[in-house]
Amino acid sequence: MPRRMRFSLRSAYAHLREADPVVGALIEEHGPYRPRPGGDPYASMVRSIMFQQLAGAAARAIQRRFFALHGDEERTPEPGAILATSDEEFRGAGVSRQKASYLRDLAQHCVDGALDFAALEALDDAEVIERLTAVRGIGEWSAHMFLMFELGRPDVLPVGDLGVRKGMQAAYGLPETPTPARAREIGAPWAPYRTVASWYMWRAVETITPEA
Repeated sequence: MPRRMRFSLRSAYAHLREADPVVGALIEEHGPYRPRPGGDPYASMVRSIMFQQLAGAAARAIQRRFFALHGDEERTPEPGAILATSDEEFRGAGVSRQKASYLRDLAQHCVDGALDFAALEALDDAEVIERLTAVRGIGEWSAHMFLMFELGRPDVLPVGDLGVRKGMQAAYGLPETPTPARAREIGAPWAPYRTVASWYMWRAVETITPEA
C-alpha cells in the first residue's frame, strides 16, 4: 500500500476477535486486512460518479473516452477542464446528461474552494460526509467508501452497501439479508474498528472491494 496504515491492526484484530467470534473466524480464514489502496481523492470522486449504476467494463470504457477528450485516457481531467467540457463532448464520450451535471457540480465545488480535499483530513467522519454529500451525485455510500479507502478511517460501517449486508447474512447464517438498521446493530460491537470488520464481510461472500 502506498500509505501507512493509520491505526493499529494488531489492536483491531484483538478487539474484533474478543468482541465478535464470527469476525475473528473470518480474520483467521481470510488473513490480514488488505484494503484497496488510496490515491488521488479528487480522482476517486470523479471515478465514483463515472461508475454509478454501470457495470465495470462499460464504466471503464466511458471513462477512458471521457478522459481521452482531455489528452490522456488514464489521467483524470482537472476541474477546470471538466467545466469547459461541452454537452456535446460529454454525450460523445457516452457520459449521460445527469452524470455530466454531477461532474460539473464536483468540479465547481473544487474550483470555488467549497470542497478542499486536503482539508478533509482534519475533519471528523460526519463532517467529511457532510462536505462530500453536498456535491450532487455523491451520496452516503460514496462518502463511506472515501472515508474507508482514501482517508483510512478505522470506524466506518457502510450499512448501505449490499455486499456488507450479504456478508453478514452469510457469516451469521441469517435467513435473509439484514436491513441497514439491523446491520448497524450487528456491527455495533465492532467499534472502533468497523471499517476492518466490514472488509471481512465483503470477504465472507467473496465480494470484490468496491471501487469508489
